[in-house]
Amino acid sequence: QVQLVESGGGSVQAGGSLRLSCAASGASVSNARMGWFRQAPGKEREGVAAIAAFDTSYADSVKGRFTISRDSAKNTVYLQMNTLKPEDTAMYYCAARYTAAWYGPLAPGSYNAWGQGTQVTVSS
Repeated sequence: QVQLVESGGGSVQAGGSLRLSCAASGASVSNARMGWFRQAPGKEREGVAAIAAFDTSYADSVKGRFTISRDSAKNTVYLQMNTLKPEDTAMYYCAARYTAAWYGPLAPGSYNAWGQGTQVTVSS
């Protein structure tokens, strides 16, 4: 059973940057499809970025500002977030897909392992 632990969240001013980390244990992330999701209060969880063996996917709202990457040696996935905006404020979750139905790379239902989340707050 894979376990995912997110870190790196915090409070920043608009225009700032943060790098989120997702450390995995119990399974390798080298060839797994991994994703970052976020959920703001009163809103549904939404896909932010995803990475597979040969491709990445991004939500339109973060394209050009966020970058997903992975370090197989550290079994860790990252989300570099630049030019942060107040609307990026949310709880951010890391997810892994091993065996799950497929609804697309940024659909929460496509993933079956989740971390506990890390809070990102962007002030104007």
